[in-house]
Amino acid sequence: MATPQPAPGTSPPPPGCPAHAGRMSLYGPEFAADPAATYERLRTYGTVAPVEIAPGVHASLVTGYESALEVLRSPERFSKDPRRWRALADGTVPADSPVVPMMMYRPNALFTDGDEHARLRGAITDSLSRVDPNALRGYVEQSADTLIDRFGPKGQADLLSEYGAVLPLLVFNQLFGCPPETGDKLVQGMSGIFDANADSEKANAVLTEGVAELVALKRERPGADVTSWLMAHPAQLTDEEMMHQLVVLMGAGTEPQQNLICNGLRLLLSDDRFGGDLAGGSMPVEDALDEVLWTDPPMANYAVHYPLHDLELDGTPLREGEPVLISLAAANTDPALAGDRRGGNRAHLAWSAGAHTCPAKSPARLIAAVAVEKLLDRLPDAELAVGVGRLEWRQGPFHRALAALPVRFPPITVPVVTTDKTSGARTWNTNPAPSSSTPPVPTSTEREPESGNEDRRRWWSSLARWWRGQ
Repeated sequence: MATPQPAPGTSPPPPGCPAHAGRMSLYGPEFAADPAATYERLRTYGTVAPVEIAPGVHASLVTGYESALEVLRSPERFSKDPRRWRALADGTVPADSPVVPMMMYRPNALFTDGDEHARLRGAITDSLSRVDPNALRGYVEQSADTLIDRFGPKGQADLLSEYGAVLPLLVFNQLFGCPPETGDKLVQGMSGIFDANADSEKANAVLTEGVAELVALKRERPGADVTSWLMAHPAQLTDEEMMHQLVVLMGAGTEPQQNLICNGLRLLLSDDRFGGDLAGGSMPVEDALDEVLWTDPPMANYAVHYPLHDLELDGTPLREGEPVLISLAAANTDPALAGDRRGGNRAHLAWSAGAHTCPAKSPARLIAAVAVEKLLDRLPDAELAVGVGRLEWRQGPFHRALAALPVRFPPITVPVVTTDKTSGARTWNTNPAPSSSTPPVPTSTEREPESGNEDRRRWWSSLARWWRGQ
């Protein structure tokens, strides 16, 4: 197949650009720092462009909005099943490539088509529908208050590692009845495969171990949680299917969620348009989230499809079995689109489209909105500790993820927690001003206090200690 050429009437890529070799890379520090510049250069090829998503791993990237919709809504032409990926099947792409854990076949709703996809997705949507939104909001508020109470008195924090990355894990653990030790493995494994680096294969093994533990636990002791509801669903999922549904739910519920929270906070703390509204007493969180979902969606390039046969998309030839990624970020910012992307316009592709639209977009948006609102309510004078241009982004082809979000603010005084030595239950001291948090409503099984090692070094370990009530 001939190397794709720039679209008629457009300028070729600048000298020295990787596109001169036929493909531009979606990894490395340059892409992470300014993906929009890469998308602009890729548009010189039209709405579909050749890219390299890891060393030696080739794909086509769809950057046009209408073209993306065509792929997402055409299961008769494009499959989601990675077993069709010819380069992986014939060994051209090695099994230990850093992107393989994010693209390999798993028997879950994300990587299946037709009746099998409908069966697996039905089990997920039915189980998620049993979560009470009011209970979810209450638990997010309670968790947010607890985290803010931990760093609020210091007057500074990394809102990524101390808030945005922790809160989704707390919510996931609660909704899915996941013990903190298993949660450690899940978050380490999932974060590792999203980064798509040399440690991805090891991270995938840790992730597999964690979900296997959770499935075994819930087979033995089911409870009022999403994992148990999935097991009891008429779809009759096997243990292997359970593990893989949990992987896709974990992937959607933690890494992208932390990116949405932190990218939203970054925008609100750095953009004068929102800053003016904040100074006037308004906190347009929904507007900020809409803009993030349009311009910096948590998953920037994903929704991988495989042509069922050789075909053309907008004049670009695509080979059967070659990965076609949707650039959700580039499609959302397609110059062919017109109109204001703020203020409630939610026709973006951040949640994908078609049969594989995210089944949890409503709870995901609720979690992000409550997390951002709570942070700004408790720390209204928070500001970035470094210039917005100095914030660093994590490398990887798939996500749009900050490496850190340092802020400073006037230290706050938090309520004093006392513990009933007899029952172990926590009670709030009534003398300080009470939190504005909505009283939590249980969304899953109750957790029991446990003991643990307070010297564990990673942030998720300190989270586990808090989870145990220490």
